[in-house]
Formats: sequence, C-alpha cells, structure tokens
Amino acid sequence: MSFILQTKQLSKTYKKTEVVSHVNMRIRRGEIYGFLGPNGAGKTTVMRMITNLIPPTSGEIELFGAPLTPHSYEAMKRMGSIIEYPIFYDHLSGQANLELHCEYMGYYDKKSIRETLDLLGLASIGNKPVKDFSLGMKQRLGIARAICTKPELLILDEPVNGMDPSGIREIRDLFRVLSKEYGMTVLISSHILQEIEQLADTIGVINHGRLLEEVSMEQVRGRHNEYIEIVVTDARRAAIVLEDKLAITNYKIMDHSAIRIYDPKLPPAQLNRLLVQHEIDVEALNKKTRSLEDYFLGLIEGGTPDAMEIN
Repeated sequence: MSFILQTKQLSKTYKKTEVVSHVNMRIRRGEIYGFLGPNGAGKTTVMRMITNLIPPTSGEIELFGAPLTPHSYEAMKRMGSIIEYPIFYDHLSGQANLELHCEYMGYYDKKSIRETLDLLGLASIGNKPVKDFSLGMKQRLGIARAICTKPELLILDEPVNGMDPSGIREIRDLFRVLSKEYGMTVLISSHILQEIEQLADTIGVINHGRLLEEVSMEQVRGRHNEYIEIVVTDARRAAIVLEDKLAITNYKIMDHSAIRIYDPKLPPAQLNRLLVQHEIDVEALNKKTRSLEDYFLGLIEGGTPDAMEIN
C-alpha cells in the first residue's frame, strides 16, 4: 500500500495544553481524504504541522516516503495548500499573485497559470486587483494558487468558505478531476458534511485533538446504512413493546419521542400495527438512510462509531 502522507503519534502543545494528541493518519496516494471535526478539534493545527508552518511538540510526519524536517524544502515544492484564509498582495491582480507564487516555488510554466485561472472560472477577472475580489473569488484564487504548480499533494483547510451552492458544486467536481485525472492526493477539511460525503474516499474524524477513527466511505455506507425512524408519543414505552413483542434490540432512543431501528427489513405496517395495538400513537414512521452526518455525530457525541446503537 502506497501512503503519500503518514503521521505517527503526532502531538502539539500550546502553553501546557495539548491541542493535538498522538494522531496517527495514513493517506493513500491519489485518494481524497476528508478531515472532519468540530471547530477547535485540531484540524487546522494538524494541517499547519504537515505544511511545516509550525513544528510538532512530539511525533513524526512522513511525507513522500521521507521524514518531514524544517529543511524539507523539496517536499514543500511538491505540495499545494490553503490553510485558514488565503492571503494575497491585494494591490496586484490575480494573475500577478499566481506568477509570484510560481516564481518562489521554482515553477515557470506560464501556460499553467492561464489554464488554472480558466479552470477556476477566473480567466475574465485575472487582471483585476485582488482587493476588488469577493470572498468567494478569493477562495477560488486560493485554490488556483494551490494547484497551479501541479502538486502531488493538496492540503485544503475549508476551501469552499464564502462560496454559493453552485460554486461549491463546481469546486467539488474540480477536486474529483484533480484526483482521478491528474492523480493528485487531496487532504480536505470542511464543515459541510454533505460535500465530504459525496467527495471523499476516506475520512478521518478528530475531536479534542484525538483522531477518533480513520475509515473508508465505503465502510461508512455499509454500517447500518438504512434504518427505520418512528416518532411516537412515548419512545421508552414503545421500545419496551418492540423488545418484548418483536425481540428488537438493535435500536436507539433518540429523544422522548423518536426511535431508530437498525433493521430496515422489518415491515413498517407491522411496526405501526403493533404500537397502535398497545395504545402508543404513531406520529411518523419512515425508512431513512444513515448519512455521514449521523455517523459523524455518533462519533463526536459517543466516541465510537457504534455509539448510535443499542445491541
């Protein structure tokens, strides 16, 4: 298995507070890796260490098969990144900013700059001063700067901030093209879980500085992907009936009125009839598909991917 990036027991401490703790990540060459976690979970700190913006307190980073050091200049040339908000020379044009970036990266293909501006929908405003760009346009220019040198690895921290739904879809399609057709590996953090669900091959979920799980999206989709959700007048009483009469144990009480049953093969009509017979009013009964958001919240709230289930 070819890993383009690995971290081993990676940790970072600020003022005696450990904000990243013993993180072990493994990112395969050519994949899109979705990095998920609440605000303050440690995503940006990990990305800043990977891009050599800050040093780890302990642990190791292996990049392109070699240890990352403060002097890994050649490795940095093989990467593109957006960390937090992209910063530019605002008085210069978008094209001039890209030309400067390519020059200090030692990359001199001017054709690539024109192609990249066109790819990001910025060709018509490439000569416009960046100070006149909207937030969404600056995000696009940041992505253009990250990819214009044709890097092997992209590190993207919330790259679609400020974009409208149409723009987000365009950028999502672009990342797919970069991965599948150009062979770029993409590490991307985002708070828009639906986008990661449609884009990522693998996800890593971090909370309070600890990597809770690293798992393929295929595995996520295969874990109790479908379920039945029932909304009733008394969820706990309904759960007792379901266990006693149908021997159902793989369920979770979501709140005082909602139950999720992780056995979609059960006939909804049978469930409804049983509950009504026991004088439990059913307000709603639907088959649903478990989303990445469900999976993510189950990890964050319970600490394990099975925290949403009662077995």
